[in-house]
Amino acid sequence: MHRAWWKETVVYQVYWRSFYDTNADGYGDLNGIVEKLDYIQSLGATMIWVNPFYASPDKDNGYDISDYYAIMDKAGSMADFDRLLEEVQRRGMKLMMDVVLNHTSDAHPWFRESRSSRDNPKRDWYIWRDPVNGGPPTNWRSYFNPSAWQFDPQTGQYYLHSFAIEQPDLNWRNPEVRQELYRVLRFWLDKGIDGLRLDAIALLAKPDVFADVEQPEDIRYLTNHPGLHEYLQEMHREVFRHYDILTVGEAAFVTPQTGLLYVDERRRELNTLFHFEVLDEMPEWDLPRFKRIQRKWAEALKGRGTNSQFLNNHDHTRQVTRYGNDGAYRVQSAKLLALMLHTLPGIPYIYQGEEIGMTGVRYDSIAAYQDIAMRNKYAEEVGKGRDPNEVLRSLQPLSRDSSRSPMQWNAQEHAGFTTGDPWIRVNPNYREINVEAALRDEESVFAFYQALIRLRKQHPVMIYGDYTDISGDDQHVYVYTRELRDSESGEVRWLIALNHSEQQRDFALPDELLQAGMKLLLSNYTDTAQELPQHVQKLQLRPYEACLYVVEGRLRTQ
Repeated sequence: MHRAWWKETVVYQVYWRSFYDTNADGYGDLNGIVEKLDYIQSLGATMIWVNPFYASPDKDNGYDISDYYAIMDKAGSMADFDRLLEEVQRRGMKLMMDVVLNHTSDAHPWFRESRSSRDNPKRDWYIWRDPVNGGPPTNWRSYFNPSAWQFDPQTGQYYLHSFAIEQPDLNWRNPEVRQELYRVLRFWLDKGIDGLRLDAIALLAKPDVFADVEQPEDIRYLTNHPGLHEYLQEMHREVFRHYDILTVGEAAFVTPQTGLLYVDERRRELNTLFHFEVLDEMPEWDLPRFKRIQRKWAEALKGRGTNSQFLNNHDHTRQVTRYGNDGAYRVQSAKLLALMLHTLPGIPYIYQGEEIGMTGVRYDSIAAYQDIAMRNKYAEEVGKGRDPNEVLRSLQPLSRDSSRSPMQWNAQEHAGFTTGDPWIRVNPNYREINVEAALRDEESVFAFYQALIRLRKQHPVMIYGDYTDISGDDQHVYVYTRELRDSESGEVRWLIALNHSEQQRDFALPDELLQAGMKLLLSNYTDTAQELPQHVQKLQLRPYEACLYVVEGRLRTQ
């Protein structure tokens, strides 16, 4: 598999409305990103992914777009965007935009025309169906609502919405729709952006016939229908191949085998994808399961496609809370998760605040939550007669708002995020966990991320090396190697050892490693031995200890 700049990148995700506010309206903005670019650059990130900032009624935090060619007032202006792009690239970094192609806002002029009458020229730009037995066409659910269909009394039909009622799905079967969206992509690419994150890309294709399903709660039926990959290949031919960019698709409900269809370099669709076998299907930490997922994806994509590595984002609670230990071992486990993600095969993504070990937040009332999915689910469950307090407790751990609290810059009011009233409450622990404190501490989580990213820039084995898990289904210890043999790097073998538990754990080294000495490159404990001599038979790992070693000696015969 050939080398490419985008395979070597480290992406920093900016959820702009919670990043930094420069005009005291309580929302972060594009100018706030500009103000903090030196901070992101100092971390070492090479690409910045910014969540949608297009014109929008903001029912779903910008993922309901009403004008693809304009900037949301909360975010700023087109001049602000142009300045952001210029300042990012002036610092030698790249900018990736988030674009939504599956649906628009119901306030978009296209949809207003579409719903105006059954014979409007844009009627077929969206998906309309007649009622069945006086109700919705099918029993499908949406991501956010009990039904994926909304009745429009003006024309007497239902429209499909895979997400919120205010987010009607576009009809990708219509070539006019596809060509209009390709024009949108070219508009931004011609401005000079360096990448595209394609939201909900697995939903573009719809079935030939809409029919009821046996288990409507399992919404896999919304995704991966025939015709999807023809659309992606057309998108590549018409748009992507003309630009030197990174494309990443958000692809729900894919397996390693179906995921390969998106990213196989011979198929010319996308560069990489986000799959959710971990975040959507592993609610709590399960190391054997996580290792099986990594093994399957590494095997399926080896030599053919590129993976992405992340454990949190704007839709999933912070990794140190969900998959680590945000109490006594917060710092150690935050570093362990970082070392793991940056040494596994694929492009690492850093979600803002992850690099200082920010934790998930739980608000004490539903009124404090802004997440439309959570609010709708809360109303649905309470409407069934369930106790409101019990419903709130059940929804808190995986609420999207758990990761959307404002970035914690310092110990001042509102964590230095705004001088106004923040759009969503700040995590109360901002006085202890913040950027200012991290930058003063040479052993901070931030400093550890800096070290990891420096290693990635210096050592191709982190990017192109073969991956081998040697720890099997051990429930607490994860040990694997990365190996690279080529004319540029020579022979390199790294061993990564992680103890994902609160107790000391031992790991017996395989016979072939007993003859090799190992030198420590990085650890999340300050007093880890710098060398492991030959004939050491086992690794002794303290709670949440994470170690990266260079293994001496020649590689095994491939």
